[in-house]
Amino acid sequence: MVGEPLKGHTGYVRSVAYSPDGRHIISGANDMTIRIWDADTGATVGNPLKGHTNRLWSVAYSPNGQYIISGGSDKTIRIWDAETGEAVGNPLSGHTAYITSIVYSPDGRYIISGSGDKTIRIWDAETGAENGNPLEGHTGHVLSVAYSRDGRHIISGSSDTTIRIWDAESGAAVRKPLEGHTDIVHSVAYSPKGHRIISGSSDGTIRIWDAVTGAAISKPLEGHTYHVYSVAYSPDGQHIISGSGDISIRMWDIKTGAAAGNPIEGHTSMVQFVAHSPDGRYVASGSVDRTIRIWDAQTGAAVGNPLKGHTGIVRCIAYSPNGQHIISGSDDTTIRIWGTGTGAVVGGPLEGHTSSVGFIAYSPSGQHIISGSDATIRICDAKTGAAVGKPLTGHTGLVRSAVYSSDGRHIISGSNDTTIRIWDVATNAVVSRPLEGHTDTVWSVAYSPDGQRIISGSQDRTIRIWDANTGAAIGKPLKGHADYVRTVAYSPNGSHIVSGSGDSTIQIWDAKTGAALGNPLKGHLGVVRSIVYSPDGRRLVSGAFDGTIHVWDSSPHIPVQHPTLCNPIHTDLCAQPDAEGWVRDSKNGLLYWVPQDCRIGLHSPALLTIPPTSHTRSVSLDFENFAFGTSWTQIFEGA
Repeated sequence: MVGEPLKGHTGYVRSVAYSPDGRHIISGANDMTIRIWDADTGATVGNPLKGHTNRLWSVAYSPNGQYIISGGSDKTIRIWDAETGEAVGNPLSGHTAYITSIVYSPDGRYIISGSGDKTIRIWDAETGAENGNPLEGHTGHVLSVAYSRDGRHIISGSSDTTIRIWDAESGAAVRKPLEGHTDIVHSVAYSPKGHRIISGSSDGTIRIWDAVTGAAISKPLEGHTYHVYSVAYSPDGQHIISGSGDISIRMWDIKTGAAAGNPIEGHTSMVQFVAHSPDGRYVASGSVDRTIRIWDAQTGAAVGNPLKGHTGIVRCIAYSPNGQHIISGSDDTTIRIWGTGTGAVVGGPLEGHTSSVGFIAYSPSGQHIISGSDATIRICDAKTGAAVGKPLTGHTGLVRSAVYSSDGRHIISGSNDTTIRIWDVATNAVVSRPLEGHTDTVWSVAYSPDGQRIISGSQDRTIRIWDANTGAAIGKPLKGHADYVRTVAYSPNGSHIVSGSGDSTIQIWDAKTGAALGNPLKGHLGVVRSIVYSPDGRRLVSGAFDGTIHVWDSSPHIPVQHPTLCNPIHTDLCAQPDAEGWVRDSKNGLLYWVPQDCRIGLHSPALLTIPPTSHTRSVSLDFENFAFGTSWTQIFEGA
């Protein structure tokens, strides 16, 4: 959860939407009002928009963000000025039953509405006049409507259990209804590229359809235990999110239909940061749920109770070098120090920052703590909490990451201003000119264990390696992630680099050549926010916005010799099954098939066994006698 719930409505909230620029949220409720909220602070913006005479079912922004539309049980659609909250023109009337769903066309010229009168209507957004005749064909209430990205087609979902596709210009049905759901279709949506349609139903499933042929693609996504009321695609089209009456939100991998591996459960919201204890026995995690949790690194079991005290999201955590303390930074602008043995607060809250504490770290000696907020870095005494010197200033954008060199003499920092800076700890002065090369926010920086190299991960989707002494770039940027690089780290021996990304994957790289080692590690269903090696380098721990922590064996991602065969086994074995259950190699060849009832809860050889979730079982595959290709007969013993 990000911040407190937005409170103000006095009735059931039925619809919410973001403004195109992401700065505001609108909500419509049974109390007949629309409210506008500041997305950052959660504060209401202006007074409630009043005019409807019955409950609201649907609200939406125009593509340019200038207008808000609303529809409800009073059978009307109203248009509002998003800036002033004033009504624009007269209500649009025509439906003979409650209006369940409304949306603008991509170009903002038209508004479509679905209704309990079983029809869809198209309206001229400027004049409010109805454009053509109602689209008729459904035999039940129309509960959801959506435009294709190019504006050429409209889709609708209905209580008649079907989805229909319509020509937006002529209003004609494009083909036969899409059938497959066994109960009410509550929600429909197009994929970002427009090639797929998804639908959520009271039958508890999500279905994926080919937008051109109308054919069902793969089997239904199953897991919810009650009606699926809302579905949507992620912006990159790789995941589907769904909301259900079972009080859960789920994220699904488009290719597999399920999450890979079994997450550690306990946090009730996104995991922001993970850290290994110095001895490698424990993992600590900080979350949007405002708590810090400690886990057994071997079993995944929770150790003690959650550490509570922060009143805002826990953005970052770190262990002291001796492992006796954990420090945490939060959106509540404070830093807290915790005893790992008792879980009690032993220092702080340390105050001084004026906004969210985005990163935090101990000096190698454990005597000092560095923390960042806004465009500054602060140093404080770890024992007393007193500020040490003045804040380090120089970045022109938010500082996203900072760490000490292994000898404690320098600090490096990465910022929204696209640069990395090196600071002298003794003087607080910048050592050299900023390291320039990234074209967007630098999210993460790290020193190599010997202090000779610096790595940085950026919004520009690349990792760069720099000479720590001269500041010169070494080699070309490391490319491969399909989204921004959120976190980077060196292995303890300095031979490998690991990166976590907004594409939900983890990649291991050869630190000397910059080559990617094996395929990306897949299993998370959200941005990989934090990743660390265990002190012995044998394991990786990752935390992500999907609220889970994964523990990985780092060794399978370097090609190894199979114990019984001559063929080198690569990370192809770690892949997830396709829609038909097949795991394929990098050349699309068949490796092995996984039965349907074993695909949910399946984890790869690289993902270590940790407790299953409450709704899945853990499925492990034994590769001890695995054989493929021309060697497959070796699994049989002679008569």
